[in-house]
Amino acid sequence: MAEDNNVKTTAPSTSRIKRSSTRTRAPRKPKKNQIPLGVILLIIMVAFGIYVTTYSTNLALFWIIGSSFGFILQRARFCFTASMRDPYLTGSTSITRAVLIAFAITTIGFTAIKYGYASKGLPIPGMGYVVPISGATVIGAFLFGIGMVIAGGCASGTLMRVGEGFQMQVLSLLFFVIGSLWGAHDFGWWKLHVISKGAPIFLPDYLGWFGAVFAQLALIAFLYIVAYKHEQKNSSH
Repeated sequence: MAEDNNVKTTAPSTSRIKRSSTRTRAPRKPKKNQIPLGVILLIIMVAFGIYVTTYSTNLALFWIIGSSFGFILQRARFCFTASMRDPYLTGSTSITRAVLIAFAITTIGFTAIKYGYASKGLPIPGMGYVVPISGATVIGAFLFGIGMVIAGGCASGTLMRVGEGFQMQVLSLLFFVIGSLWGAHDFGWWKLHVISKGAPIFLPDYLGWFGAVFAQLALIAFLYIVAYKHEQKNSSH
C-alpha cells in the first residue's frame, strides 16, 4: 500500500513537469516568404546580363554559366568536402558517388577533345597543366584537405554558402583569397625547387588513349561500388 501511495503521489508531479515544459517552449517563428525576393533577384540578374552584353557577349555567357552553375550547386548541395567527409561522419555516400559520376563524365569528355586534337596532329590543349607529381603533391593535398574540413567547404562549397548568407564562410573566403594570393606570389620558388623535382605523368603516354580511359573509368567504377556498399552497410545498422 505504501508503494502504491508513492506511485500515485509522484505521477501527478511528472505530468505537471511535462505541462510546464510545454508551456515554456518558444513558439516557432513562421517562415518568411522568399519568393518575392527571388523574383527581384532574378530580374536584377537578367538586367545585369543584358547590360554586360553591351560590352562583350563572352561576359554575358560567363554570367549565365556562372549563375546556372551556382544554382545547380546550391540545389544539389554539391561539395567536394562533403564527398570526403560524409562517409566518415554520417555514412552517406550520395555526394561521393555524384562526384565520381562527374569525374567519369569529364574523363570521357576531355579525352574526346584531346584525342581529337592529337589525331589531327594539332597541339593537345591543356598539356601545360600536366604538372610533375612529387611529395609536394601529397603534402599539399593533405594540407588542403585539412583546411577544407576546418573551413566547412571547398572552394565551390564556400562560394555557395557565401551566397546563402553564412557569415563564417565569408571569413573562410577571405582567407582563401589571401592564401591563394600568397601562394601565387611564391609559386615560382616552389615550382623551381620542389614541384619540378617530380615527374609528369600523362596516362595516354603509358597506356594509350583508350587504355587510359578504360583504366580511369575502371578505377572510378570500383570506388563507386565501394562507396555504395559502404552506405548500404551503414544504413543496415
